[in-house]
Amino acid sequence: MTSALRPQVIALYKQLAYLGREYPLGYESFFRPRLKSAFMKKRDLTDEEEIKKSIALGEYVCKELETLYYLRKYRAMRRRYVK
Repeated sequence: MTSALRPQVIALYKQLAYLGREYPLGYESFFRPRLKSAFMKKRDLTDEEEIKKSIALGEYVCKELETLYYLRKYRAMRRRYVK
């Protein structure tokens, strides 16, 4: 891994781990093992473009998780106030 991209990859991992705490299927039993295995599959990448593509995919997953949580909160609020 390129030393310039290493901090980005670590920050992405930390962000995904933080977002995964609220995952509906569970953090310890579902999200964390899959997150770790996904990163371990890509650990041997050396091409800078492939690493950047993987980072972009990870950022997309972050946005999707945030959207999932936003919808969950919206639906809960809607159930409370709309009958």
